[in-house]
Amino acid sequence: MLSVSIASSSIITFPPKPHFPIPKSSFNGVRIQHRCTIGVPPQAASFRNPASSVVMMAKREEEMQEIRTKTTDEINEEVVELKGELLMLRLEKSARNEFKSSEFRRMRKRIARMLTVKREREVEEGINKRLSRKLDRKWKKSIVPKPPPSMKKFRDEEAAAKAAAEAEKSA
Repeated sequence: MLSVSIASSSIITFPPKPHFPIPKSSFNGVRIQHRCTIGVPPQAASFRNPASSVVMMAKREEEMQEIRTKTTDEINEEVVELKGELLMLRLEKSARNEFKSSEFRRMRKRIARMLTVKREREVEEGINKRLSRKLDRKWKKSIVPKPPPSMKKFRDEEAAAKAAAEAEKSA
């Protein structure tokens, strides 16, 4: 036993150190161990309805079939358009305009599916990964920036509004 005497006449005694090994750790706080013995039923673990996931998978398969019917050039054009739409969506978000946040994920997923189909075709042709990346870089450099369809629609609406305003002034 360890005893320490302080300036007063009282003596403080500490119990001896335990002989069982204490695991070394850099953690200096209080460690609370809690074991949960209640099991979670499998239905409660999943928040999605299994029927809805089947419908979503069917839609995905349908979309993949639609993409596979397109030519590689059509896929490339649509990827460029979708990336432009994604940029416009980011600009709307930064300008704090109203937008659907789910569109980000939907567009990214669609782009990924298209690029997956494109890569599948390259694999079928026997193009290896290194050459594919090289061709992809060439393709990206050859892209001429053009406004996405939503921007074209916006410009057309602006032009129509200006024409209507000029027609009212002249009348």
